[in-house]
Amino acid sequence: MLLRMLEEASVLLWASLLVLAAPVSGPLAAVYKSVISVQPPWTTVFRGERVNLTCSGFHFYAQEKLQGYRWFSGKARPRETPGNTLEVRDSGQYRCQAPGSLPSNPVHLIFSSASLILQAPYSVFEGDELVLRCQKRGREKLAVVKYTWNRKIISGTDESFDLLIPKASLNNSGCYQCVGFLENAYVLKTSQINIQIQELFSRPKLEVTDSQPIEGKPVNLSCGTQLPLERPDTRLHFVFFRDNGVMISNRSGSPDLQITAIWREDSGSYWCGAETVTGGIHKRSLPLQIDVQRIPVSGVLLETQPQEDQVVEGETLVLVCSVAKGTGNTTFSWHREDTRESLGQKSQRSQKAELEIPVIGESHAGRYYCTADNGYGLIQSQAVNVTVRSIPGIKRSLVAGGTTGGSLSILLAVALLFYCWHQRKPGDGFQGDIIRRPLTVGPPGPFNPMCPAPVELQQLYINVHPRERDLVYSEIQISQPGAEGEANTFRTSLENQHVSVVYSEVKTQL
Repeated sequence: MLLRMLEEASVLLWASLLVLAAPVSGPLAAVYKSVISVQPPWTTVFRGERVNLTCSGFHFYAQEKLQGYRWFSGKARPRETPGNTLEVRDSGQYRCQAPGSLPSNPVHLIFSSASLILQAPYSVFEGDELVLRCQKRGREKLAVVKYTWNRKIISGTDESFDLLIPKASLNNSGCYQCVGFLENAYVLKTSQINIQIQELFSRPKLEVTDSQPIEGKPVNLSCGTQLPLERPDTRLHFVFFRDNGVMISNRSGSPDLQITAIWREDSGSYWCGAETVTGGIHKRSLPLQIDVQRIPVSGVLLETQPQEDQVVEGETLVLVCSVAKGTGNTTFSWHREDTRESLGQKSQRSQKAELEIPVIGESHAGRYYCTADNGYGLIQSQAVNVTVRSIPGIKRSLVAGGTTGGSLSILLAVALLFYCWHQRKPGDGFQGDIIRRPLTVGPPGPFNPMCPAPVELQQLYINVHPRERDLVYSEIQISQPGAEGEANTFRTSLENQHVSVVYSEVKTQL
């Protein structure tokens, strides 16, 4: 006897330790115990009837390995069976233990000799259909059946002797009793039975890796709950909320949510919800406050690209403002120290910002500084002196390039003029050495597409330098003909509105 008591005590102690150490943060938590089921599902039957018990296990590593299924009943010695079923006929409390699992929770069976019994299922979970059945032994039939709940009549019918609650909730727990009326008006009452509706899953608990995270850091949220051993395969959906029901995630089968970067404006009250896939059972956690911490900016530094003493006129200058520390949305501003001029401003979630001056000139030389502010006050950098260097060689090359391009344009224009002159009638061209006199134009002949108008060469007496022998023409003009009926001669004065200057003061190139 003492050996058996020690054996049972050791098993119970081992089971208690493992259950206490079981995790509760996921939907498949603590599936270590064996589970016992009853068929027929009633815990109260008439004496002489039989009940089959079935034991199911989860193959968890136990302290000792069993060869079969072990059954416990009160103070009787445990018995083992090769199969997982046991037929019983006696009242009592029964437990089972499957190989590789811990002992189950007890089930209390009653084999009654009363004339009227109230039958209830062994276990009922919220969302299940609850059926209570009032049974009469003997030949006499019941005429009317009434059910009471916590001493209040809740049902009375002569059509069915069963009480049906389609979707049980925790509020349906309580004491139930059956009252039967025979045809001879005799009244029978059953004993009261206590029915406890069990939770399908526990109330979720929201957990966070850090309730006061640093701004910009990741945060993990976990919506923990626990399923009963009898319903380990129940599928749940999880969803996360903030403040007044603002959903921050979609419904998902995962109880975890990662916020890759959290900001100060994300501070607030968070909670999570869990529900069955069918949507019948909903539960929400208690709120959890998350206060995001912002680090004030410090160590403001202004740098230039290129460095301040290597800036060349005509290049691009980039002013880089950075902070050594600081989180969140930071406002960067750039300024000139001598003029107090504000050059620009940017607001962004970054520890560095850039301002670009596309084409730098000598007027951009001076001292510059920047400021940064993320809500805790303006912090200014030290001033940086920017020196702009001018390289004369670059200007000379630009002038030479322009002169070369102008020479090519002159050659093309002169070639076009000579081509047009050769297209004119004989005698219409220049005569001898009178190239400095106005050209006398005869009656107009047919126009060449390449030569849309007669050409006149005229020396102007403005800015003329007789000593410069390389001066060829003072000005080349193209005159457009007027309307029909006007004179065929073309005026060469500067006031003529149809005169277009082609090139002024053509010089030969050495």
